[in-house]
Amino acid sequence: MSKHVGFIGLGAMGTPMAERLLKDGYTLTVFDVNPTVAQALAQKGAQVVASVQAVADAVDTVLISLPTPDIVKDVTTGDKGLIHGSKVKTVVDLSTTGAGMAQWVHAALAAKGIEFVDSPVSGGRGGAIAGTLAVMVSGQHATYERLTPVLKNIGKMFFIGDKPGMAQTMKLANNLLSAAAMAITSEAVGMGVKAGLDPSIMIDVINAGSGMSTASRDKFPRAILPRKFDYGFTTALMYKDVRLCLEESQALGVSMPVATAVRDIWKRTNDDFGGDKDFTNVIRVIEQSMGVEVKAKT
Repeated sequence: MSKHVGFIGLGAMGTPMAERLLKDGYTLTVFDVNPTVAQALAQKGAQVVASVQAVADAVDTVLISLPTPDIVKDVTTGDKGLIHGSKVKTVVDLSTTGAGMAQWVHAALAAKGIEFVDSPVSGGRGGAIAGTLAVMVSGQHATYERLTPVLKNIGKMFFIGDKPGMAQTMKLANNLLSAAAMAITSEAVGMGVKAGLDPSIMIDVINAGSGMSTASRDKFPRAILPRKFDYGFTTALMYKDVRLCLEESQALGVSMPVATAVRDIWKRTNDDFGGDKDFTNVIRVIEQSMGVEVKAKT
């Protein structure tokens, strides 16, 4: 596989993943709708072009990291999308879109002789910076092996299956667990604070016991207890992921009542505090309902 690849989408996740490829000696041709972030990467050696199609005209393999299914659809198959590129042969989608969208894009690109690989990642911005993401891949196993040299730079790879969308289903299941952990940990700690407990001591006990999760281990100490609300993932994206998971369960005819309750909490967080705010603001929905503030004592 060539060490010249394309990268589209240089946001909170895309930029550190692209930087890791540059450090490994890859030549990157990149595009982002925000020219500032693209130019910042140019200073580290990336070649910046002016459009999505220009990326697809320059390289045979393009990685994309985008925020929503509709944007993925437009970037891949829109009027000025990758589908119109003269050189691209493989598109690797690191975004979270849901299985249905992955299957649709796969079929559209396949009709033009372009292979589409859904490869969502998990582990947050910290994992992207450290190169420790969980990288889920579905597609032909030969393609998985061909992409290993590039994808291993951003994390640990997992071959999920050979059907389009299987990696998306895995990612949605994972993110549902993360969203649920944030919501239920917020409720549990909020209840304790209402009863007079110290939230910092509560988190220490939870992390030493059976209730520990990434919410208690990472998000509460770093962003909630100090009231920073800056973990690095937006409420809109978390709500989108849970909503996509419920949509997939409905398409499968599967009832998920707990997931439905989790979705409702994230919808309230999104509506009350704004989709652009950090997802750790979910605690504030719980605080409002309980009349408490979850804050580390100084």
